[in-house]
Amino acid sequence: MIPLSLAEVAAATGGRIDGGAAGADPDLPVDGPVVVDSREVAAGALFVAVPGERVDGHDFAGAAIAAGARAVLATRPVGVPAVIVDDTVAALGKLAGVVVRRLATSDGLAVVGVTGSQGKTSTKDLIASVLETAGATIAPPGSFNNEIGLPLTALRAEPATRFLVMEMGARGIGHVRYLCDIAPPRIGVVLNVGVAHVGEFGSREAIAQAKGELVEALPADGVAVLNADDPLVAAMASRTNARVVTYGLGDGPGNAADVRAADVTLVDGRARYTLVTPVGSAEVALGLHGAHHVPNSLAAAAVALELGLTPAAIGAALTAATPRSRWRMEVTTRPDGVTVVNDAYNANPDSMRAALEALVAIAGERRSWAVLGEMRELGESSAAEHAAVGRLVADMNISRLVVVGDGARAAHDGALGARAWAQDPVFVPDTAAATDLLARELAPADVVLVKASRAAGLEQVAAALLAGGAPGGAPGESAGESAGTA
Repeated sequence: MIPLSLAEVAAATGGRIDGGAAGADPDLPVDGPVVVDSREVAAGALFVAVPGERVDGHDFAGAAIAAGARAVLATRPVGVPAVIVDDTVAALGKLAGVVVRRLATSDGLAVVGVTGSQGKTSTKDLIASVLETAGATIAPPGSFNNEIGLPLTALRAEPATRFLVMEMGARGIGHVRYLCDIAPPRIGVVLNVGVAHVGEFGSREAIAQAKGELVEALPADGVAVLNADDPLVAAMASRTNARVVTYGLGDGPGNAADVRAADVTLVDGRARYTLVTPVGSAEVALGLHGAHHVPNSLAAAAVALELGLTPAAIGAALTAATPRSRWRMEVTTRPDGVTVVNDAYNANPDSMRAALEALVAIAGERRSWAVLGEMRELGESSAAEHAAVGRLVADMNISRLVVVGDGARAAHDGALGARAWAQDPVFVPDTAAATDLLARELAPADVVLVKASRAAGLEQVAAALLAGGAPGGAPGESAGESAGTA
C-alpha cells in the first residue's frame, strides 16, 4: 500500500483513532501491507479485524501488533492502536477506493475489471501475464474477487504500478457495481453469461443484469471489451457510454469481432491459432490446456491492444503464459505415465463441458477418466443439469465415469442410460472411496480429470493421486481462496 498516516487511514475510512492504553500518534506511518490474516502481518502493516463464522479478527489484534502491524482497523477498541469504524469490510473498501483513485489521478494507474459466469480467473491471469511485459502489474491471487479480496488486491498497488487487473464476482444484483466503486475500471471485460449460480440469481437474464454493471460503471473515455459470441454479453453494448471492442471466434456476416482467432487447432489439448486484430496479426501457441482458453486469451489480447501493446508482443506473451491459479486445469503426469488434470476449484455446466472437451483432447487414444462431483448453486435445475453432464460424458465416449457424492448422483444416472459402456459408470459416496477406486483401477498412461464445485473437495482426490496417499487436502491449502464469488 502507498504510505499513509494513521490520520489519513481514519479520514479515508470515516473512522476515529483509538490508541489503546498507550495512545496513538495520528502521524504514525502505515506503510506495510493491508491484511486480514494475522499470520500475514509484516512490518508497518494495517491489520483488518474481520468477524468470521469461526473466528473474530478482533481476537488477534494484539498478536498482529506484536508481529509488527502499526495499527488495527476494528469495530471496537482492542487495547492497541486502532482506527474504529462501524464495519471493517466496508471500511476496507473505502480505503482501497481512496488509494486507487489517488494512484489513477497522480500516477496514471490503469484499472481493468473482468467479470463473467466462468473463466474470470484464467482470463485475469492471462491479462496479467501479457501486461506484465509492458509494466508493473498487480492482479489478485486465485479468485480474490469479492468485497474482501478485491480491496486487498487493490491496496497492493504502488506509485510504480502501471496496471491493476481486478476480477469481479457477484452473488447478486449490485455486487459488481459495489466493486467498481472501490476500484473504478477504465477497461471492463465481460466474458459470458452462463447458468452458473442461477440458483442464486433466478435466471440468466438476472445474471446478465448483474454482470453488465461493469460496463455501466465505465467512463465515457473507457473501453468495454465484450464477447461477440455471447448474445447476452454483446447486448451490453447498449448499457455503456464507453467505446466497445468485441472479441470472439465467430467470423460470419455481421459477427466479425474486432479481435478474433483464425485457424484454431489443438495439439495435445493446447490451442494454436492466428490472432487477428485491426492493427495486425500474430501467431499464438497457448501453454494452457483446453480450447476454452482461446476466447479467454482473445479477451486478454483485446485489453492489451487498448493499453498499447502490439499484436506481436501480445502473441509472444500469450504463448509464454503458464497457469497461475491452482486447481484450474493443472495437468501433471506421474512417473508411471498417469496424467492427472486437476480442475477442482469450481464447476458449472459450461465449465464442465469445457473441461470434458479438454480431457478428450489431452487423452487422444489413451483411456480417459472423468471423476466428477457436485455443481453447486444450480437451484431447481440441479438434477437436470447433472444428468445432462452425465449424458455428455457418454456422448464424448469418455472411457470411465466416477461420480462422487449424493449431490452429483444424477450425473451417474444420466450417463448410465445414454449408451452401452464397456465398464459402467460408478457412483461413490465420497472422496476417500473415489481415491480407493482409482488407486485400484488406474493403469499407466490413463488420463484422469477431477472436477467439481469447490465445496465438494475433489482437489483431495487429485492430491492423493499425485502423492500416492489417501485424500487429506492439497498441500498449501488455505482459507484465502474463499475471497471469491461467482
